[in-house]
Amino acid sequence: MHKSLYSKENDLLLQLLVQVRVEAGVTQVELAARLDEVQPWISRVERGVRRLDLVELLLWCEALGVPLSTFVQRYELLLGRS
Repeated sequence: MHKSLYSKENDLLLQLLVQVRVEAGVTQVELAARLDEVQPWISRVERGVRRLDLVELLLWCEALGVPLSTFVQRYELLLGRS
């Protein structure tokens, strides 16, 4: 198994995390407040320094008003696996 942290798939995931936040019209500061985190934590996630687990991804999506299933479908489309 290859290292997913430095893969094209991970890059697409990070791009989608940012894209969904921007589409929701939410800043990093606002998202941090919704998640009871600090803005640098959001930045670290979006830059790939800090990875989300599934529970955190669910909370991230909920904070942006996007169903997790929709997020995953969009990710699969980016990967060409729809």
